[in-house]
Amino acid sequence: MIGASAAVLVAATRWPTWQQGAVACVVCAAVGLLLGRMRPTRTTEIVLPAVRELAVLTGLYALWRTAKLLPLVQSQGAMERARRIVEVQDAMGLPTELSLQRWVVERDPLGWLSAAYYAGMHVPALLTFLAWMFWRHRDAYGRWRDVLALTTAGCLLIRFQRVAPPRFLVDLGYVDLSEIHSMSVYGPVGTGVSGQFVAMPSIHVAWAAVIGFGIAASSPSRWRWLAAAHLPVTILVVVVTGHHWWLDGIVALVLVALAVVIDAVARSGLERWRRRGAPSPAERSELGGDGVEQLVVLGERAEPGELGDHVVR
Repeated sequence: MIGASAAVLVAATRWPTWQQGAVACVVCAAVGLLLGRMRPTRTTEIVLPAVRELAVLTGLYALWRTAKLLPLVQSQGAMERARRIVEVQDAMGLPTELSLQRWVVERDPLGWLSAAYYAGMHVPALLTFLAWMFWRHRDAYGRWRDVLALTTAGCLLIRFQRVAPPRFLVDLGYVDLSEIHSMSVYGPVGTGVSGQFVAMPSIHVAWAAVIGFGIAASSPSRWRWLAAAHLPVTILVVVVTGHHWWLDGIVALVLVALAVVIDAVARSGLERWRRRGAPSPAERSELGGDGVEQLVVLGERAEPGELGDHVVR
């Protein structure tokens, strides 16, 4: 009953539009500018970074919702692409999702838990992760926020080519486990914030990977591995519920890995650029270094008068 109620709540949730996201971004940015001009206090030191980050996140959300409106979607052929994925997976020797789904369907409590996890953990887990990283691991937060943005952008680009999930291929024996347990978070095809023919790649798996890798890399606690288990659990859940193919998750993991590499390269290049623009020790000395340092460099040959006004007579 709890899981069904959560699914109904998720399905009924009206996601903010891109306009609302843009307005929130502008408001947060304006508040950030205002707080930045105020006299620093303990309150502003806490609130200002949070407001600025909200401006970034709401701006990214507005861009994401705007990109989904671009006339680039290729919905025709979604079923055929799904059948080609089945053929590719067979050629790769991957186990069929159908056998795993049937095993779970035969164990009703496990099926209920899988449907509830799919409906209730996707977005809440991400929001909790971002808040926790920002509060407890601020030094690593920016890196994983950027990895999340890059990964989501990659998923969005690929998703313009629609692919049907397994639950639509009923002729092969697949079922919609979420529907069986009255926990479907989707309305009619073509409605909602997320389309139903967007199996490739799995954003569920992509976001779970960012959460799992981010926690494992940032937290020194031994409990971090428990939180990181969200990734393998999500992979199994999206498959047994009939919402994704194995290949959907594999592509999502590749996108996360690419995002990590791109972010690392970009940060390294930015750091080198900053160092290149900074004056060298010799240049800093010429621009007005410490007179005592100049005296040491010049040694016994230097007379106070040779050092100019840096030495007090």
